[in-house]
Amino acid sequence: MPLYVEKKPEVLITEDGVRTDGRKPYEMRPVRMTVGILDKADGSAFIEWGGNKILAAVFGPREVHPKHLVLPDKALVRTRYNMAPFSTPERKRPGPDRRSVELSKVIREALKPAIFVENYPGSVIDIFIEVLRSDAGTRVAGVNAASLALANAGIAMRGLVAACAVGRVGDFVVCDPNHDEDMWGDADMPMAMLMEAEEITLLQTDGPMTEEQFREALKLGRNSIRFLYEMQKEALKRPYQVVERSVRGVV
Repeated sequence: MPLYVEKKPEVLITEDGVRTDGRKPYEMRPVRMTVGILDKADGSAFIEWGGNKILAAVFGPREVHPKHLVLPDKALVRTRYNMAPFSTPERKRPGPDRRSVELSKVIREALKPAIFVENYPGSVIDIFIEVLRSDAGTRVAGVNAASLALANAGIAMRGLVAACAVGRVGDFVVCDPNHDEDMWGDADMPMAMLMEAEEITLLQTDGPMTEEQFREALKLGRNSIRFLYEMQKEALKRPYQVVERSVRGVV
């Protein structure tokens, strides 16, 4: 089987600030959020973000196995981030790898400040994040989906955690880097916030930025996260909203 090789675009962003997918630097890819789609999970959510398709499921609070992991004064929070073998153009080898283990920890640490773990002593809350299709920004999409799934499960939380990535492409700071920008851009900065407290729970940088660019990226990230937070609230309300429609007789 021939090796899949990607070709770098000649221009990632034009002098006028038009990106390879036609967006302006401050524009986000289309996002769609849905909750409560898995009957067997205590809480679930599905997010489509650009080409990303990510499913999150929460089980718990429930009994801890194995028993030696029990925390007597609070809940144990476990997170598993996994990419399906068919989620990328080149088939991914099944099972955990170094990146999935790292992102599992990153996402767990971004979510834990939002959870009242002291309300569930001696139990475990399991969060599963399955990437069905990967298209850049899966960690922040996973955070949004997992936060929705926790809320859908009725887990006591201080608030929702929303997340977005920003980046640098040449002289431009851009919102929500696409696949080309993720592969060949100059810097990437995923961030997450516990919205009710305006507390940053995730901030990573990969690539150089000046102080001015970092401040611009932080401001753009905060604004983007606030927009996603409003989407999260709407997604949680949607199953309980009453839709009234006029009914006409069928002849």
